[in-house]
Amino acid sequence: MSTAPIGSRPYPITLSDLEWRERLDPAAYQVLRHGATERPGSGEYEEVREAGTYACRGCGAELFTAETQFDARCGWPAFYAPTDNDAVELLEDTSLGMRRIEVRCATCGSHLGHVFRGEGFPTPTDERFCINSLSLVHSDDAA
Repeated sequence: MSTAPIGSRPYPITLSDLEWRERLDPAAYQVLRHGATERPGSGEYEEVREAGTYACRGCGAELFTAETQFDARCGWPAFYAPTDNDAVELLEDTSLGMRRIEVRCATCGSHLGHVFRGEGFPTPTDERFCINSLSLVHSDDAA
């Protein structure tokens, strides 16, 4: 079974398709609302190692902190844990003929990326959240 269509269930923030299109640039709209993936190595946050937090580009909900970001050499920003388990929603994804776990924002349902588990990652959780840069906004908490 593949994941439910984005926006198919109520979330705390629910917008119409037109409102999402007005809020997001075309590339971010395709990723967040249609589950597209940015090209590996093309995202602005893959190499960021500055203190701060990463929020959902769609709704501003805090998702990850820079302290949990690590270099997974996967082509996307990688984190070993969300700020809170309730910040993200995990759904089974069997699209593209493979079995993965999709990561969505629990506040607005936007597609963020995928999480991979049990692959021996050098992290405290043995997890790698590969998240599209287009799904995120970084802010420096010290500012």
